[in-house]
Amino acid sequence: MRRRTPDPARFASNVVTRFATGLIAWQRRAGRRDLPWQNTREPYRIWLSEVMLQQTQVATVIPYFERFSAAFPDVASLAAAPIDRVLELWSGLGYYRRAHMLHRAAQTLVAQHGGVFPRDAAAIAALPGIGRSTAAAIAAFAFGARGAILDGNVKRVLARHAGIGGVISDPAVERELWGRAEALLPARDIETYTQALMDLGATVCLRARPRCAVCPVAADCVARREHRIAELPGRRAKKVLPQRATTVLLLERRGEVLLERRPNVGIWAGLWSLPELVAGADAAAHCRARFAADVTPGAALPSIEHGFTHFRLTLEPLPCAVRHWPRRAEEPGLLWLPLADAGGAALPAPIKKLLRARAAATR
Repeated sequence: MRRRTPDPARFASNVVTRFATGLIAWQRRAGRRDLPWQNTREPYRIWLSEVMLQQTQVATVIPYFERFSAAFPDVASLAAAPIDRVLELWSGLGYYRRAHMLHRAAQTLVAQHGGVFPRDAAAIAALPGIGRSTAAAIAAFAFGARGAILDGNVKRVLARHAGIGGVISDPAVERELWGRAEALLPARDIETYTQALMDLGATVCLRARPRCAVCPVAADCVARREHRIAELPGRRAKKVLPQRATTVLLLERRGEVLLERRPNVGIWAGLWSLPELVAGADAAAHCRARFAADVTPGAALPSIEHGFTHFRLTLEPLPCAVRHWPRRAEEPGLLWLPLADAGGAALPAPIKKLLRARAAATR
């Protein structure tokens, strides 16, 4: 008796059905259900969590989310807040453009939507800083809207499960992944399914050492079947990051340190930081030219290494005792901060850590 060849379309349909039902059942059994932003239909809290979780792990986000949502419990309070306060509460979370966009989106919501989130994912995606995937997640969790998500973890899950090769940042590969994400959507239980997909990528289908033995969709995973887990998803070869160095000045007087606001674009946009000069330059001459101030440089402190997406930065801290500071140097964009208050200021994480250590050493 000749064996019948399975119908490819029917087989594919079965895989799609098993994927969604398997994930939903697994989420109800083993997924995360007690995070601070879960168990709510409030789009503001969902939005805040989704933005904070971009390129940041859950354990890091939780305390930031709790402090931020306590200070700004709704869209209106965030929109009305000064950007300095927003950045202060974001300080240390990194990728500060997210905070700027969050603030702008809150103001847009108040100005154009009366402070109420639109229910449509496309309208949500039109807000500053909210992309297609984040908008779909907000719409799913807040309003039960059916739509596909495709964050970094989900790309990895789908690339492995469907055996989609190529570099995932390439437009053609990303289109294929979006198509796959949309094809797998269940007709119901979209909130549970969306959370399951996120949890699977975050806790099971890990970049290194994935936990295939507990994966609810392992039976249909192409990467597992074909022993391609390590090669999927495809990534570009890592480049050696360029190295930069800068001297940061600890201009100190009577227990205070001078801060300078950074430009609104570029790294640490809009944050307060220490004045900088080219590594190895004459700090005393720089202060005479920049501030008409008389300072005495001290011994350099140990350098600090800090990584960004596209380069690595070496900060070389140089304490300088201020002997004379002219009144005319007190200008917008400059601020004298007591060292003891450094922990609560809107400072980049490495600068905040440096000033805390300096405050402890000079007590």
